[in-house]
Amino acid sequence: MRTRPTLHWTPPPDLPPGTSDLQPVVDALSAGRVLVLSGAGMSTESGIPAYRGEGGSLSRHTPMTYQDFTASAQARRRYWARSHLGWRTFGRARPNAGHQAVAAFAQHGLLSGVITQNVDGLHQAAGSEGVVELHGGLARVRCLACDALTSRQDLSVRLEEANAAFEPVAAGVNPDGDADLSDDQVAGFRVLPCADCGGILKPDVVFFGETVPAQRIEYCRQLVREANTLLVLGSSLTVMSGLRFVRQAAQAGKRVLIINRDPTRGDQLAATRVSLPLGTALHSVADVLDVPVGGRMALRSEP
Repeated sequence: MRTRPTLHWTPPPDLPPGTSDLQPVVDALSAGRVLVLSGAGMSTESGIPAYRGEGGSLSRHTPMTYQDFTASAQARRRYWARSHLGWRTFGRARPNAGHQAVAAFAQHGLLSGVITQNVDGLHQAAGSEGVVELHGGLARVRCLACDALTSRQDLSVRLEEANAAFEPVAAGVNPDGDADLSDDQVAGFRVLPCADCGGILKPDVVFFGETVPAQRIEYCRQLVREANTLLVLGSSLTVMSGLRFVRQAAQAGKRVLIINRDPTRGDQLAATRVSLPLGTALHSVADVLDVPVGGRMALRSEP
């Protein structure tokens, strides 16, 4: 069953305030088996805007829904024109200090896993392995007819050739890689079909209004069951796809810790919310734990 997406959430007045005390995070990582759940705020220091909070893209941009994409050729033209332009910027983003710290914690055996709501592949590029992409990844493209999975870079080359004169200037790029363009700017953009069967191509991501595959959700639930602590990084937890794991952890009596500048929908279930920039906070934790941050930079995942 697909439902209308939840785009906004208004914090109630009785939420506990944020803190700058990182000791609970240090203690949790010292004990090990910490499961990380990251959101769009994880990548803002890489130049990719968040959906919500101050300056969030939802203040000016409504994301494409699954229903609109599958029902309308014009919607697909608008999406692919905007996404094609956004990919040029989005695809050049590099891991920031927060991504590097998470990878370092994993390499030192402090984490039991990483679940990300992001589609940018930056955790993997920083060196994290076994990352669960809850909402999929923009580096891949899937055919809705034959289910063929191909590289986004390959499609980008094809789109460049088919739209050689397409050079609009975007007002901004959003967390889903969608550039802000007007309808006039996208008019005439040529959308390409699947090279194998001629079917409709869709990025291998979960759109707003689309459900996360049940098998992926169950795998994440298993990771929550096996973890000692759930550490939420840079997510408002507005959408149920991430909030469900916070609720599961809290109901199981597991410690939930959140690092996010703004209040989140999971604050009432958390032991604490640290209101600090992620890169600064995670590097401070790494310093206390004597975990060096940095190292190899992996290529983004491709099919």
